[in-house]
Amino acid sequence: MNFALILFVLVVITGIAWVADKLYFEKKRRAAAADALSAFDARRQDLQDRYGVSEIDTSRTKLAEEKLRQPWWLEYSASFFPVILAVFVLRSFVVEPFKIPSGSMIPTLLIGDFILVNKYTYGIRLPVVNQKVIPLNDPQRGDVMVFRFPKDPSLDYIKRVVGVPGDVVRYEDKKLTVNGQPAEYQPKADFLDEERLTYSKQFTETIGGASHQILNDADRPPFVIGADDFPFRENCTYNQRGLTCKVPEGHYFVMGDNRDNSLDSRYWGFVPDKNVVGKAFFIWMNLGDLGRIGSFR
Repeated sequence: MNFALILFVLVVITGIAWVADKLYFEKKRRAAAADALSAFDARRQDLQDRYGVSEIDTSRTKLAEEKLRQPWWLEYSASFFPVILAVFVLRSFVVEPFKIPSGSMIPTLLIGDFILVNKYTYGIRLPVVNQKVIPLNDPQRGDVMVFRFPKDPSLDYIKRVVGVPGDVVRYEDKKLTVNGQPAEYQPKADFLDEERLTYSKQFTETIGGASHQILNDADRPPFVIGADDFPFRENCTYNQRGLTCKVPEGHYFVMGDNRDNSLDSRYWGFVPDKNVVGKAFFIWMNLGDLGRIGSFR
């Protein structure tokens, strides 16, 4: 389900109702209220002149409120327009929340983390169609990026950028090299996956001055099994040690931090710039561990 499209449709529907109310229905209600109050005042004046009655049961204020009240269909459409519009603008151009559904980014992001994604860091894009209209910055190596899955753009994926346009990315024997520069690896304490009750080797991976944590499963082979056919697959060479790919222009090579448990560019190819959604930067909630709230690398 495309939530952005649903939100856009709601903005259009409620916006039409709001404009129609301001330009037509509100004026009609005010005119009806003025006529009713004029008749009310004339009746009260007549009663006062004839019988000396200065007050009658019907309240003038309540009469005005009744005539000016929006019908139910306007109350539940036009009244919500400002709120829906604010949510749409905030979500489309500023920041969007996501929930991590899988373990491909462990240990950086855990299943159940609720994250925030900056929608303008990589340029201003039109909502729904995701067309960039104002270029700003480009994704950089080391960024944790949300994007539309190239094989099914209705799905949002999150991975780490390891190669930008023109880079030669080599991942062999579970070690990363970019443009001939090998990454540095600092061993850390083994990581316990509490969901699967298994331990994985954990390292601090540093390349180009950017550091982050990754996991490797010692029991998994280094070579890629079951890579799909994808655009620019000819840019990649697979062997028993891993693969080497040259990133085409306008595309990015991404990998999960849980290296042996991530379906990423090694399997389905490059991420085109048109699929980029934004940069993940903050964990705002994890119902199982409130201590995870905060920024991450």
